Amino acid sequence: MDKMKAAIIGAGKQGEVHARTLNEIPYVDIVAICDLNETRAGEMAQKYNIKEVYTDHKEMLNKSDCDFVAIVTPDHLHAQVTIDCTNAKKHILIEKPFATTREDIHAMLEAIERNKVRAMVDLHNRWSPPFSTAKRAIENGEIGDIRSGYIRLNDNKSVATDMLSWSANSSILWFLGSHSLDAISWLVNSRVEKVYSVARDGVLKKLGVDTIDMYQTTLEYENGCIVQMENGWITPNGNTAIIDFKCNVLGSEGMININTSSHDLIQISTEKKTMSPDILAKPIVENKMAGFSSNSIRSFVDRLIDGKPFLVSVEEAANSCLALIAILESANKGKAVKVDY
Repeated sequence: MDKMKAAIIGAGKQGEVHARTLNEIPYVDIVAICDLNETRAGEMAQKYNIKEVYTDHKEMLNKSDCDFVAIVTPDHLHAQVTIDCTNAKKHILIEKPFATTREDIHAMLEAIERNKVRAMVDLHNRWSPPFSTAKRAIENGEIGDIRSGYIRLNDNKSVATDMLSWSANSSILWFLGSHSLDAISWLVNSRVEKVYSVARDGVLKKLGVDTIDMYQTTLEYENGCIVQMENGWITPNGNTAIIDFKCNVLGSEGMININTSSHDLIQISTEKKTMSPDILAKPIVENKMAGFSSNSIRSFVDRLIDGKPFLVSVEEAANSCLALIAILESANKGKAVKVDY
């Protein structure tokens, strides 16, 4: 089988996850990397033996002989890059969220359909073993009809203050809410109909980052299910894990509880601190990425090859973003908002 040729737009931390994963797939060859920061792109190219380095994605699309592109730009910069890639007839894997405005969402969907390319959004919690196991149990009818749910996905302060240079241009809803909303909607198997959200700020602004600290949101689904969703990035930096992730789903005949932050499988303690290392998303086994963050990328490539549907459709990803926009509007207006699909 001929190798599939990949290109990556975005050489940041998550871009490296894509680069390392694709580099470890024997039937993929990364032919190009693009980033506005040429030095950063060059360093990644050298590390993963990528021959072509660009600072202009349009030039890359014109010159590189790639089959698909991984779009790993900041949240608010997906739209034009996506449209340009589809116009170049390249298949695309888009980092979450799909887009951050209604105009961008509809323009991207139109471009994907018009150019007849395949596209997936990397909402990788669908590949997480606990969530995949929960989905299978629900589909098998083990807990009856889903009535309610709760999902909490938080980061500590360092993500907004140190890890992301663009956190003030985004929101915890785009950065983490996109993951939690997709995961719970996948389990509930319905679209969000109405939202009511309350937001609070102040902690991060005092630290020099102009963004909302947290959102508490009630989600009403079209199938009648009610979910409470919590997203914030002000948990203490001393927390044993960066991510605080818990989920509960209540059915008419049973219940599922998920805890992927304090999973009690491994802790490492020194004289200075205790850590709960990641063993699900990005663990390294035999010097290769083995978790669900890389499995979603591998799945994208496999589905390109065999032609089967992606586990995440662009329509589902777009609907989640439209619901997130409604949550932002609800928090601003102080009242419930119906999701505009």
